[in-house]
Amino acid sequence: MSIARTSKLVTMAQAAAMVADGARIALGGLSVYQHPMAFAHELVRQGRRGLTSVGVLNGPELDLLIGAGCVIRVETSYVGLEKFGLAPNFRRAVENGLVEAEFYSEMAAFDRFRASEDGLAFAVSKALAGTDVAAENPKIVPFDCPITGTRLSAFPSAEPDVAVIHAVAADEYGNVLLPTRHLLPQSFDMIVARSTQTLIVTAERIISNAEVRRNPHLTGVPGFRVAAVVEAPYGAHPCHSLDANEIDDLHFAEYVEAARSQAGFEAYLDRYVRGTSDHAGYLTEIGEGRLASLRSADAA
Repeated sequence: MSIARTSKLVTMAQAAAMVADGARIALGGLSVYQHPMAFAHELVRQGRRGLTSVGVLNGPELDLLIGAGCVIRVETSYVGLEKFGLAPNFRRAVENGLVEAEFYSEMAAFDRFRASEDGLAFAVSKALAGTDVAAENPKIVPFDCPITGTRLSAFPSAEPDVAVIHAVAADEYGNVLLPTRHLLPQSFDMIVARSTQTLIVTAERIISNAEVRRNPHLTGVPGFRVAAVVEAPYGAHPCHSLDANEIDDLHFAEYVEAARSQAGFEAYLDRYVRGTSDHAGYLTEIGEGRLASLRSADAA
């Protein structure tokens, strides 16, 4: 007997509406790779406020949300744009007291998601004792191991209310394909996907369930874990997206220049985000020629 399944395919606007003001949100990807940028844009369009971002190596997705006034608290190990420099909106907001920042080491930030994945309230490290990270973060609590007596540190799990990842492909039921050849950002996304009860997936393309069944070994996230799936070609732009597109260096340069001041960034938002009705409008503003030049040689 076959079991009827319900399509989880929704619009970007419908998916973003699942994030409430004041929510704890985890956006997948690392540094300048694989972030769900189109989803972040839609949160800005909808005027989301009071968000707490929990992550590991955050980049333009978080800097953009901070510049748009969506985020009031950040829990991470890093916010920056890698070879493109600092994250201007993040730095300005923290210096001006508009955003509260809670820092962990990179590995501890990873372990917070692993703890959530395992249903634990906290993670443990033996590498934080005596560091400035532990000294400056009251959430990191020292204790003695009850087995060995070794001095350890405990810190809270990530516990995102909503997590969002960007994938190369998914079917309408939420089954997400993870290419055999993948890198750390995609591996992190799999951990993020298992750290929450509400997972939203944006995908470069929506494929048939038959294609998923022909390649069961590529299913990185099973559909039952996914609350909503959205088709979003170039959904990570200007970031790199595995088997889809390369980094858009020119757009990153434009972004950084605009973010040097709040006024400049408001103009950027007015052109590319608030001034476009949806992701398709954003892609139109970027330009078909530019997008085509970024298409990965491995793109399907």
